Amino acid sequence: MDTGSDLTWVPCGNLSFTCIDCQEYTNNSPMSRFSPSYSSSCVRDSCTSQFCIDVHSSDNSYDPCNIAGCSLSTLIKGTCSRPCPSFVYTYGEGIVSGTLARDTLRIHGTDLDVSRDVSSFGFGCVGSTYREPIGIAGFGKGSLSLPSQLGFIQKGFSHCFLAFKFANNPNVSSPLVVGDLAISSNEHLQFTPMLNNPMYPNYYYIGLEGISITQETGSGSLVQVPSNLKNFDSSGNGGMLIDSGTTYTHLPQPFYSQLLSNLESVIKHPRATEVEARTGFDLCYRVPCINNITSGLALMDVDDHLLPSITFHFMNNVSLVLPQGNSFYAMGAPRDSTVVKCLLFQSMDDEDYGPAGVFGSFQQQNVEVVYDLENEKIGFQTMDCASSSAFQQLHKP
Repeated sequence: MDTGSDLTWVPCGNLSFTCIDCQEYTNNSPMSRFSPSYSSSCVRDSCTSQFCIDVHSSDNSYDPCNIAGCSLSTLIKGTCSRPCPSFVYTYGEGIVSGTLARDTLRIHGTDLDVSRDVSSFGFGCVGSTYREPIGIAGFGKGSLSLPSQLGFIQKGFSHCFLAFKFANNPNVSSPLVVGDLAISSNEHLQFTPMLNNPMYPNYYYIGLEGISITQETGSGSLVQVPSNLKNFDSSGNGGMLIDSGTTYTHLPQPFYSQLLSNLESVIKHPRATEVEARTGFDLCYRVPCINNITSGLALMDVDDHLLPSITFHFMNNVSLVLPQGNSFYAMGAPRDSTVVKCLLFQSMDDEDYGPAGVFGSFQQQNVEVVYDLENEKIGFQTMDCASSSAFQQLHKP
């Protein structure tokens, strides 16, 4: 699930699917792929379709059919019947290449006997990728996105990402709710407005007003953010993108360095500089382990109170205290009564183009995030997403 893109795609191919630089994933997980030849209802999309124009990011509606080899007369008449040309779709660090297809998508409810068929669903049939091994469901606001095609783009959806320690647990999954039910119960949520960016209308932006650091003693400090984290310039640059497809939260300079300095001033544990050099993270500390837990999932949650808590302050007086484990995370098992924990924030690579910051998925763990698209606002509340997932599994009709 990616709120920062529109295209929904699956690994595809009757003979092979190639993923470059995906060894770590493909060596440990079975790969499945969709074969169009086994579906009687699957067809290549037309070069004249809006989906084809969108996937090629073209401002000229004639471009895809021109690339497909249509004559000028058929372009003018709109009668070219050639299929949509192959596309290349880029992500932050990944690339996929494939063709645009349409097929009937069957959606099942919590009761598997209840289903709904969505005809002519547009998706990417991807034959080769770079660092993108398993397919993506695009949840952006564009016409290609899953919410747009299923018809609940005017309502909303919500998700609650499990803590990273559950990543390899097949018995529990992150809850995802779509449609009216997602926005029906919001009494405990804090809502911040979605910011409208006319230059990039398919993304979800929110405004960040500050980040505060609170120590175990209760004392704290507020780091004021630059204005471009809640405003856009004339070219559409600025604002904070909320993106489930970006792993870590990214912040602009020099604000990011100021945040690091404030954290360094209040954390008295010894630095683990060799881990910083190996991982690329900027702040890593050796934190004492009172019980020196050496096995099981509990090591990820041990002694979090020995590090300061971090609160994000969004527009409309919304304060989200990051759950323990969403800011500093254990890099491995405890050793010699200490565990190394690193701050999982990063600096923006390109501060002059695009969003000024990104609120990533790692910082959204154990947080219910509600996208109320009808009222153009995003809500937050912390919760144990694993317990929420288990509750939903136990109470299926």
